[in-house]
Amino acid sequence: MSDSLTDARTPPVAVWSQLQALKGDALKAWRMAEPENRRSIESRNLDLPFPFGWYVACFSDELAVGEVKPLYYFDTDLAIWRGEDGTARMIDGYCRHLGAHLGYGGRVAGNDIECPFHAWRYDGAGAVTDIPYARTIPPQVRKPCDHQWPVIERNKCIWFWYHPHGTAPMWDVEEQAETADPEWTDYEHHEWYVWGSLQNMAENGVDAAHFRYIHGTADFPDYALTSEGHKRTGVVHSKMDTPWGKVDGSIAYGTIGPGQSYTRFGGICDTLLVSAVTPVSQDKVHVRFAFTQRRSDKEGEKAGVARGIIKNLCRQLDQDKVVWDRQRYMPQPVICDGDGPIAAFRQYYSQFYAEYEPDPAKKIASLNMVRKAKR
Repeated sequence: MSDSLTDARTPPVAVWSQLQALKGDALKAWRMAEPENRRSIESRNLDLPFPFGWYVACFSDELAVGEVKPLYYFDTDLAIWRGEDGTARMIDGYCRHLGAHLGYGGRVAGNDIECPFHAWRYDGAGAVTDIPYARTIPPQVRKPCDHQWPVIERNKCIWFWYHPHGTAPMWDVEEQAETADPEWTDYEHHEWYVWGSLQNMAENGVDAAHFRYIHGTADFPDYALTSEGHKRTGVVHSKMDTPWGKVDGSIAYGTIGPGQSYTRFGGICDTLLVSAVTPVSQDKVHVRFAFTQRRSDKEGEKAGVARGIIKNLCRQLDQDKVVWDRQRYMPQPVICDGDGPIAAFRQYYSQFYAEYEPDPAKKIASLNMVRKAKR
């Protein structure tokens, strides 16, 4: 490999042949399109359960007061709305009466959602609060739905809690100070559909070897990872050459459960990346990047560098997506030295699967056995 391969913008990395012709609208379309020759979930070993945690439903500025939207995540039709009090709420999408989808034609009534079919009204717990033409509300629909979708708004995102058994949230959404700081810019959004599993994507962060061959880095990253309960953190420090001389650079990232990810880039241009990764189905993940940067950098002499950082990070996701879209999950991968702590990561990640073995050290093996038994 040439010494000139110093970052993710430099061809020819392994996936460059898939990306070199994609620019502008063509690139945006590719990021969202279903790949050709898409294989089945079973043939790619993607028939794993969904990991529980907090996930992004949408960004705050995408849901106005009085607005209703349909969503589809975790193989479930959903309806989300913002009441007159400004609070976002979300419930299962289908009316408990005759099955109309509340997200298509439904409207906000006070803080409730009204079905477009017969005007039944629901609160944020899914309980029917009014039927305009009936003298009484049937008792079975006066109660909240069995499966709740707790919602919280933080970091300019609307988050919802997923758990297959309906268990209440087990941790909180962490606040990121930059998102409320007027000295930092509004979000710049970018999005993709990845036709793969959330776990394969998550493992990417500890796969040291791929950085050179997928992203074209000059060497393999040297980073320290720390796990504590449902959190993982890591920091990379380096010296970077810039037009202003050598700068002490840093990349600090954290994951809080499988759905919350934050990365801070310091040194050349302070940047916060909020990564929203929300499963649509077992082989489809909605990926959204939200960038905010210090205004003095974004709007000053470093504006070009600021744009370049965002472009470079999005291109790295493009490069990974070429693999992820067709990647198979390997229950028992052959790991060699230099691959990174993939086995340790799988043990950490197993705690977010609620379906099977409660012992984290045994859960992945249990998942693999159950998956094989389903065939």
